[in-house]
Amino acid sequence: MQNRRRLANALRFLSMDAVQQANSGHPGMPMGMADIAEVLWRDFLKHNPANPRWIDRDRFVLSNGHGSMLLYSLLHLCGYPLPLEELKRFRQLGSHTPGHPERDPARGIETTTGPLGQGLANAVGMALAERVLAATFNQPGFTLVDHHTYVFLGDGCLMEGISHEACSLAGTLGLGKLICFYDDNGISIDGHVQGWFTDDTPKRFEAYGWQVIRAIDGHDPEAIGRAIRKARRESAKPSLLCCKTIIGFGAPHKQGTEATHGSPLGADEVAAARRTLDWPYPAFEVPDDVRSAWDARARGKRAENKWLRLLKEYRKGYPGLAAEFDRRSSAGLPEGWDELAAATLAAVQDKGGASATRQSSQAALNAFGPRLPELFGGSADLTGSNNTWTTSSKGITRADPAGNYVWYGVREFAMTAVLNGITLHGGLLPYGGTFLVFSDYARNAVRMAALMRLPTIFVWTHDSIGLGEDGPTHQPIEQLASLRLIPNMTLWRPCDAVEAHAAWIDAIERRGGPTGLVLTRQTLPHQARSTEQLGELRRGGYVLVDCNGLPELVLVATGSEVALAVEAARALGADGRRVRVVSMPATQLFDAQPDQYRATVLPPGVPCVAVEAGVRDYWCRYTGRRDHVVGIDSFGASAPAKDLFPHFGFTAAAVVAVAKHALGA
Repeated sequence: MQNRRRLANALRFLSMDAVQQANSGHPGMPMGMADIAEVLWRDFLKHNPANPRWIDRDRFVLSNGHGSMLLYSLLHLCGYPLPLEELKRFRQLGSHTPGHPERDPARGIETTTGPLGQGLANAVGMALAERVLAATFNQPGFTLVDHHTYVFLGDGCLMEGISHEACSLAGTLGLGKLICFYDDNGISIDGHVQGWFTDDTPKRFEAYGWQVIRAIDGHDPEAIGRAIRKARRESAKPSLLCCKTIIGFGAPHKQGTEATHGSPLGADEVAAARRTLDWPYPAFEVPDDVRSAWDARARGKRAENKWLRLLKEYRKGYPGLAAEFDRRSSAGLPEGWDELAAATLAAVQDKGGASATRQSSQAALNAFGPRLPELFGGSADLTGSNNTWTTSSKGITRADPAGNYVWYGVREFAMTAVLNGITLHGGLLPYGGTFLVFSDYARNAVRMAALMRLPTIFVWTHDSIGLGEDGPTHQPIEQLASLRLIPNMTLWRPCDAVEAHAAWIDAIERRGGPTGLVLTRQTLPHQARSTEQLGELRRGGYVLVDCNGLPELVLVATGSEVALAVEAARALGADGRRVRVVSMPATQLFDAQPDQYRATVLPPGVPCVAVEAGVRDYWCRYTGRRDHVVGIDSFGASAPAKDLFPHFGFTAAAVVAVAKHALGA
């Protein structure tokens, strides 16, 4: 016990010293959970600091991410490439030790946490991915995929509503390799939580179908070890380990209070903690025997080498599966993908025909799904409306995880964070659907996908007032503009089946961030294109209909409004005006093109009118004037779509009127 306490104290003092030096941070949680971390990381966690990306490693998620110094101290002591100098630069510009963990797989940080509860939901996705991949690739005598997902979480994570959504789903799916440690210290920023958090947490999780291990002394290594072993024996249920801890353990005058939560302890209290815990070393100094006991590189190498020997034998017995496992583990596309994508796009263009872009999206999935078994779908209780179910789909259940589709239920926020966790795990390319307006429920998880540059795919249907009778609660107005403002995000709003297929191709190929596919309920007409236009389509904006000579005016539109712009251009052309129509399904991609290309599409000095059934302000970047945008700045109304569009000014005649105004006519 004394030796283990000494090892845990190394975590405590590295954490409190870093917070003290930065004069900023949260020392209380690292000090309170250090004993739990010592047992988990030294006795149970399967990982290799020399290869942080080893595919069969256990995943560790610090959902209560304000306690980031605990994770940094663990990674440093175990031998990950996170040197002591980085701990000394905690919360400083350019360091690898930011205030809340930011995804850094090369250094062992699995996911970005900070917004409470999302790390827990990411972990549900990781555990789900492990279970699905195990069902896909494991064979008799070859448990190629066999790892746990461990989560540290606190009261704040459990107060956030996303914890209910995600943990309810985890219980329903029976994710037995998900093991969560609840830091039950009774303290949050405002003080003792009994004033605002009196849930019976164990009963809550038992109701979800979890195994709950109650009243664990979070400072007793033997009790912690027994609880972990019990959790690991349970294969049919996720486990919640309720650990009673003292926040700021070891700080004699402040432990057990909110004073240790979000502020440095102060020099005097740090000195007092050193005396209390018998740690007679200067700041940031760890004695050699403690460092040696923590160093996990040798045992990590042994663990990975054992798995590599298994993989070698697996390759002999199952060469096809092994090749597929390698491809998917490296996020590579299948051989012949480029040819398939190009041929499919050309075939859709040749076929023509009107369709709703949500139906075109489903057709794209049907075309690509058989060649991309890693596509992993789902919907938040809107499968038939989002058109996310395909001919290749098979639903996942607790009894049968060998599928590729999840019914997420009415859980938009958790679904989005779970999708991120699946992406983070690797081996699967997840997509999930809901109505565009309900992206608001999921917004912070969408933002986290963009912050982490995850290639998660979001399918958002019913993109405008065109959804009709459900009314303004369901009709998105500001969502298109606000989603386009998220860094690293790509938003596609296709105008027909061809652009919908191109959007899916781009989403599948993209690696630097998430993609949102914004799709219509209503049918849209097919647009004619040349082979050259098909190639330019992938650039996010291109000339769809042109005039003879330099245009006098450019009409820019997206989605269902492209057809309006084409009709208006014809009317203006009949009056002798030279008008170009630009379809711009992905503004972020267009904005990233070279200046020369953008100038060929939108010639400098030529007036521009934009048409989109959303707020007008976003389009001023192209038009320069708000009165050159045909948009909608009010909420919608409940009525058939055929009545709503003319009511809100979305007609060819209205576009012509604004165009003539822009031309000074």
